[in-house]
Amino acid sequence: MTKTSSPPQAPRLLDGMRVLSFCHYLQGPAAAQYLADLGADVIKVEPRNGAFERHWAGASTFIEDVSVFFLCANRNKRSIALDIKHPDCAAVLHRLIESADVIVENYRPGVMDRLQLGYDAVRRIKPDIIYASATGFGADGPLKDRPGQDLLIQARAGLIGASGATPTVTGCAAVDQHGAALLAMGIAAAYASKLVTGKGTRIEGSLFNAGIDLQAESLTLYYSGKQTRERFRRDPHLGTWFHEAPYGVYQLEDAFVAISLNAIGKIAEALDSDPLRALAGKDAYAERDLIASTLANILLTWRFSALSEAFEIAGVWYERVNDYDDLLVDPQAIHNGIFSTIPVRGGEATIVNHPLKYDGAVPDLRRMPPEIGEHGEEILASLGFDQSEIDALVEAGAVAPAPSNRPS
Repeated sequence: MTKTSSPPQAPRLLDGMRVLSFCHYLQGPAAAQYLADLGADVIKVEPRNGAFERHWAGASTFIEDVSVFFLCANRNKRSIALDIKHPDCAAVLHRLIESADVIVENYRPGVMDRLQLGYDAVRRIKPDIIYASATGFGADGPLKDRPGQDLLIQARAGLIGASGATPTVTGCAAVDQHGAALLAMGIAAAYASKLVTGKGTRIEGSLFNAGIDLQAESLTLYYSGKQTRERFRRDPHLGTWFHEAPYGVYQLEDAFVAISLNAIGKIAEALDSDPLRALAGKDAYAERDLIASTLANILLTWRFSALSEAFEIAGVWYERVNDYDDLLVDPQAIHNGIFSTIPVRGGEATIVNHPLKYDGAVPDLRRMPPEIGEHGEEILASLGFDQSEIDALVEAGAVAPAPSNRPS
């Protein structure tokens, strides 16, 4: 009999780490999900009626009454739902903090302090705590109280102004997701340090800083090169202000194509184009508008299949511009295991998996995104509360009952 090998399993690199997540919206929950994917025991501490992201979803995308926005950033977590202001919750929070390695929160500055859950209060309970906060603009400074939302950060951080020939919004919450990854990176680094030194760390992240970090290359070029905002003005086909032509997106007869950095002479030969040959000796940055507009006019009559064949022979760097329907069936996306389908009550959802592989495997889905307070009673029991104490906390309204124990 031939022995078949089992598929590789990703190691749970953060097994043993306990994270208390006081998070809502996207930046904080996504950061905690990265940690949960890697094996951390992430306990989502949320209000009795659930975190914000349970009650809103872009494009009103709900499966039955489950928010798909919630599904995108809350897998592999446990949930306990508390009335934090209830006096009986103090003992619960104290034991939760004592049991934790990490607290991560993304409330506005001052909110956790008012709830007696700020860094100083927590450190008195757990001196070696890793305390990670994510805000919109920072914990202090002139903008600390302004709303920190992805679109607004894109605007303030210059991302919208630099994108497109006219100010253009990125088509996703790029700053939120990057801020989440940065926060998870900082927490993982602090945990590695704690394992060696026994000391905790205070971590502060912000969407504003994340939005700027996204542009590290272009900002460094701009300021170091003593550029002015006139540099942003360019042919609408060009993708950035700082790359030479033809770097950008062009319309074909039946599709759009992205063309990267390529010698104009190479493209001229691939397309057998005399107008492009005439431009081959010109400075591709100084004359970027002329090159881009000339190429754009030529490509309008090409179909993608013919262009692809010509570019492949010539070794031109290009890609078809996919929409989301194309992406779902893209052979590389399928090979990389980017998407998975999960059951959600009477329907199903397609989610984006953890973006990295570890020892050849993507971290597995150990827990579905939880119902409100789904694991509250088991968490309380693990903290040493007996059943009568748990029943009393539920009866008093300090802790939400498990979904199976709620009246229908």
